[in-house]
Amino acid sequence: MAFIDELKFDQDGLIPAIAQDADSGEVLMVAWMNREAVEKTCAKGLAHYYSRSRKKPWLKGEESGHLQHVLEMRTDCDGDVLLIKVRQESGACHTGYRSCFFKLRTSDGGLREDGVKAFDPGKVYRKALPT
Repeated sequence: MAFIDELKFDQDGLIPAIAQDADSGEVLMVAWMNREAVEKTCAKGLAHYYSRSRKKPWLKGEESGHLQHVLEMRTDCDGDVLLIKVRQESGACHTGYRSCFFKLRTSDGGLREDGVKAFDPGKVYRKALPT
C-alpha cells in the first residue's frame, strides 16, 4: 500500500500517531503504531495502536468499548508522524476524560484538570488504573 510504504518508522519500527476528533479538531490522544497497526487501521477503519509496554498491537476500545472510527489518515511532510481523524465513542483517555489532554497549566505554574469526564474508569475497567 503506497501510503504505508511512504511512512518513516523509527529504529523500533514505530511511528507516533495523533488522534484528533474529526468534527471539533480536539486532540484526543497520542500513541504509537507499528506497520501492523497501520495496516489494520487502514483495513478495518478502526484505530489500532502498538503498546510499547505489552509489545503488541491493540485495538483502541478493545477493553472499554470506546472505539475510534477512522475517517481520515494523514502524514506530516517528513512522513514520520501520523494524524488520524476519528469519531470517538465516549472518552479516549483511560482516566475517563474525553481527551488525554485535560491537564492545564495555570498562570501561577500549577496544574488543574480542565476537561470533560466521559465515563467512570472504575466501572469500565474494574481494576486499579495506572496513573
